[in-house]
Amino acid sequence: MSVPTAQSRRVDYSESTRQALVDSAVELFTKRGYAATSLDAIAKRARVTKGALYHHFSGKQALFEAAFDAVEKVVLARLGEVVAGPGTAWERAMSGLHAYIKVCLEPSYQRIAIHEGPVVMGWERWREAEEQYSFGLVRAAVESLVAAGEIEDLPVEVTARILFGALSTGATIIAGAADPKKAGAEVATTITRVLEGMRKRPAQEPDPEPAPSRRFRR
Repeated sequence: MSVPTAQSRRVDYSESTRQALVDSAVELFTKRGYAATSLDAIAKRARVTKGALYHHFSGKQALFEAAFDAVEKVVLARLGEVVAGPGTAWERAMSGLHAYIKVCLEPSYQRIAIHEGPVVMGWERWREAEEQYSFGLVRAAVESLVAAGEIEDLPVEVTARILFGALSTGATIIAGAADPKKAGAEVATTITRVLEGMRKRPAQEPDPEPAPSRRFRR
């Protein structure tokens, strides 16, 4: 068993300090929003000095992006387990859709990833980050559905991007709704209908030929 060195202890302390700051930022940005959250408040809640905060982050926006990454990584891990779980490709896709709708109802995801992300990070940077975390799962689900013959043999990239856009729009609708649960149910129903429209229909067997008529002679 190796004995921790002074250097390894410093690394562990540095990592734990950074994690404490990110956890603090996630909680305060969720409760108060970006504009109303100060770096002093984040450092105080994490029980570190402001100097330690600046050792890890260049400023408030850098800390927000770290909080955004933390929220997205948790969501990615959860959805990844669902999409790779048991069942048919169709069942996994439906489970993934409903799991994503539940995520969109969570305060941290709503506030940090949907409401604040585009404003703080800028639209282009936010879209790039969203694709980095979410698009791969959508594309993998579409590939599985096509490979399993569940949906028509459509272009995977185009289909995945259209569905990704629908999911992103759905998340925005849910986050801005007066009744998020109702909006979530409506988004889930609508996207399910879209996917059902892509499903392959079972091949119909040809109608049997009519039996030849018999003519009776008197």
